[in-house]
Amino acid sequence: MLTPLLAEHGIRIGRDYLFDLMREHGLDIRRRKRRVVTTDSRHWMHKYANLVKDLVINRPEQVWVSDITYIRMNSGWGYLSLVTDAYSRKIMGYCFHKDLTAQGCAQALRMALDKRICQDELIHHSDRGSQYCSKEYVEVLLGSKIAISMTENGDPYENALAERVNGILKEEF
Repeated sequence: MLTPLLAEHGIRIGRDYLFDLMREHGLDIRRRKRRVVTTDSRHWMHKYANLVKDLVINRPEQVWVSDITYIRMNSGWGYLSLVTDAYSRKIMGYCFHKDLTAQGCAQALRMALDKRICQDELIHHSDRGSQYCSKEYVEVLLGSKIAISMTENGDPYENALAERVNGILKEEF
């Protein structure tokens, strides 16, 4: 939005430098973070091992990462389920759903499977949320011969790429 105005005056500046300048002069706006919990890993369903912990990702469709993020709406909350290719960072599947049930996640996964190009070995990595451990979701993965990987103890850093994609979508769009 500012780029054309600055360009008219012969000023070229990058986003990060602009943010640094604004912060330096007290002009930055601190966003209030509201934490909405989307992961319930205290459930009875089977939790899978972390298969990607020290894995070097060197090709597309080697690892897909999944996560859910919440979106504020006039009528409450909506939930966006994403399946992202860890190598290309391409969003392979998505579903916006009104609740946190497994159906939205499974729909995003089915979309990703429809876009799948190669049939090489694939690992699906997610947190230990009940949606990803659900019978419906696991059956789709196993039926497609996809290895299942999950974070070890709910640490968001173990699913950092998926969390980053969510952050970009929410903060920059």
